[in-house]
Amino acid sequence: MNLFPYIEVSGSSYEMGYQHGAQASSLVRSYLMWIEKMTSRSRDILAANAVAFLPYIEALSPRFVEEVKGLAAGADISFEEALLCQCRGEAARASAPEGCTAFALTGEATDGGRPLAGQNQDLTPEFADVGIVLHLKPDDGRPRAITFTFAGQLGYMGMNQHGVAHFANGLGDCEWRLGLPHYPLKRYLLELPDVACCRKTLAEHRTCSAANMVFCDGGGAVADVEIRPEGIAVYRDQHPDSRLHTNHYLTPEFAPHETHATADSRPRLQRLRHLVEGRWGEITAEVMKAILADHYGDPGAICRHGEKGMHSVAGYIAEPAAGLLHVRRGHGCTGTWKAYEV
Repeated sequence: MNLFPYIEVSGSSYEMGYQHGAQASSLVRSYLMWIEKMTSRSRDILAANAVAFLPYIEALSPRFVEEVKGLAAGADISFEEALLCQCRGEAARASAPEGCTAFALTGEATDGGRPLAGQNQDLTPEFADVGIVLHLKPDDGRPRAITFTFAGQLGYMGMNQHGVAHFANGLGDCEWRLGLPHYPLKRYLLELPDVACCRKTLAEHRTCSAANMVFCDGGGAVADVEIRPEGIAVYRDQHPDSRLHTNHYLTPEFAPHETHATADSRPRLQRLRHLVEGRWGEITAEVMKAILADHYGDPGAICRHGEKGMHSVAGYIAEPAAGLLHVRRGHGCTGTWKAYEV
């Protein structure tokens, strides 16, 4: 089957990093080569730049730094290279183009009121070659978690055993600043017990660049937070049980920054809203799989096929009530889904 490689790690932070690196060493090296190609910068320069973010990462989570050290040893790369995997865009002061269509639904919106969250991940196709599903089983009291990520990158989109799940959309129109990289922050959020704690953490840490995140948890809460280096803004959407977002600012606080550089973002959001409203009250993971395969507006549709060089290389749906993270490799229309138990 056309699935992403599955890697399971357990133990201390260092041990989990070591196991990740040892099991995925060739893919980690491929990811580093792809970072060089994508940024047009030498690895030595990028790795040296990555060290500037170490104090911000340490302030967030010393255990994350220990995992990076284990990754370096397991993959037989330098600590600086392992750190680069956690801040590829920040080290180059540039971000990869992204589309992405994300949702979080609960209560009246879903079948039985069960929370769901997920997205289509729109990136250049080469990212799919280094994607993995990483199952984390720490032995120190932190929750188990499953995350889709890239080999060597310790966290990205996913869900933990409390049902806390998060997904993201790229946002632009933002001046870069030195701060916390997004990927360590995403991993840290998978260690938290609920959506409220996630929002609090986002408010406490300043990032280098802009993004949007949608959340759900096992208690049925949902949230959407737009993030910029100067702070965060909470988006409340048109219905309290729905959070839908694409690639433009929606909060009153940040909307003045919007220049509409991603022209398909607004029509894509309108289409997503139309499809969700059409199945309101009966939405399940299977319904959302079909919505993420929608082609209205090709090639910049929900299921993206090449607009601005981006494709829906992956998709994810968190189903906290069932303890499942559904991961798809490939386009929504032709890709392969697999459910992983957290």
